[in-house]
Amino acid sequence: MSALDGLYQEVILDHSKRPIGKGELTPAEGSLTASHHEFNPSCGDEIDVSIAVDPTSGEITSLAWEGQGCSISMASASILAQIVRDETLDGAAARERIAAFREMIHGKTAGEPDEELLGDAIALQGVSKFVMRVKCAMLAWVALEADLTQVDAQR
Repeated sequence: MSALDGLYQEVILDHSKRPIGKGELTPAEGSLTASHHEFNPSCGDEIDVSIAVDPTSGEITSLAWEGQGCSISMASASILAQIVRDETLDGAAARERIAAFREMIHGKTAGEPDEELLGDAIALQGVSKFVMRVKCAMLAWVALEADLTQVDAQR
């Protein structure tokens, strides 16, 4: 295992053991909210991702999730929550990250993934080699995408 692979494995394990954003959503008053459940029937992983969005700016003000599953799906949800917490993302910026993550996880990225765009999510790049784990990594990201669609319908 290369030093970089070891570092990526540490990032995944750390997020899996000490998840960010796991818990109940506590939106600010007046926020637009959405929640979506995703399930992976091939392995039993499941997750609920909830978001709160500022109705004026369209920025995601918080993301919370609950779920159970393998370390890959739980770490992916935690990494996504960290990105939302650390960045100022509106729907378009969030969708840009979802698209970049989807390309990376499906092995369609030409060259190295954009670390500035994906942050710790690049630690999951190796999942693309394991077809049965791709959906595990994508669960939270697909749920966020559905949440954004729900919020768009409220606007």
